[in-house]
Amino acid sequence: MSRVERPIAVSIGEPAGIGPEIAAKAWQKLGGEIAFYVIGDPTHIDGPVARINKPQDAARAGHDGLPVLARDFGGPRVPGEAQPHHAAHVIAAIETGVAQAMAGEAAALTTAPIHKKALKDGAGFGFPGHTEYLAHLAGVQDVVMMLACPALRVVPATIHIPLAEVPGALTRTGLTRTIRITWEALRSQGIDNPRIALAGLNPHAGEGGAMGREEVDWIAPLVADLRAEGMAIKGPMPGDTMFHAKAREGYDVAVAMYHDQALIPIKTIDFAGGVNVTLGLPFVRTSPDHGTAFDIAGRGRADPTSFIAALRMARELAAGSSP
Repeated sequence: MSRVERPIAVSIGEPAGIGPEIAAKAWQKLGGEIAFYVIGDPTHIDGPVARINKPQDAARAGHDGLPVLARDFGGPRVPGEAQPHHAAHVIAAIETGVAQAMAGEAAALTTAPIHKKALKDGAGFGFPGHTEYLAHLAGVQDVVMMLACPALRVVPATIHIPLAEVPGALTRTGLTRTIRITWEALRSQGIDNPRIALAGLNPHAGEGGAMGREEVDWIAPLVADLRAEGMAIKGPMPGDTMFHAKAREGYDVAVAMYHDQALIPIKTIDFAGGVNVTLGLPFVRTSPDHGTAFDIAGRGRADPTSFIAALRMARELAAGSSP
């Protein structure tokens, strides 16, 4: 069975959030378009469930209900209220999904949102976030977060740190590593020579040093060195003029310097359909670009659009990297 024919594994995430709801809604809306299965507790799913014993049963079982590789989470789901005894099972579901993706039993891994504080309080979870734990399980050191929708791919070079700390966190070595991982990942996804647009750190990309020296002192020389190697990269570009429709035609991915510089444009362009893709893992991982949404969990209001987009992108990327 080729990778593209294998089902996508879904780790259910925090049961008190909207993960169980969007998984069930995705199954209803997709109508068999994508074979996927959930690793979680069947009693947490509101809707038809088809229990499976192994990933390869997902496509057949998907005609009868949402395929679930059953795990007992030790108690009922309480929407909006994380239960400490669920934490270890949430972590175990992630571990199962990674193992099955790395073993080739699953084509890819799509992760429903976790709640980091709930995992820390309930099971001593010691990682800054979901992505760092996936990297640990996969045995890799460096990974990159890419947000993607049909109109834009964007990579933030720094993520969840205060804006005041960004200039100090940005280094030539770190930024080079981010760009190389991004370039290599897009090549593996079928883009022969990815075109990269690098944003400037300062307004107007520093305006020749008048609004900041980083662009002149080391960012522009970095770009020149990568171009000399044959990489199709341009920049540093002013962040306020590189995300309109015409500008986006000139590159395949934008590398931004900080969180909001990257996420504001993609969420403006496609708020519900953005997908989080982790680059640098030895398997395809996608996730919806939203959190657990405790405030609406269990109320029937959860929108599965981003989750469905994450499943579709996982299938597309798995097909692109199939042997």
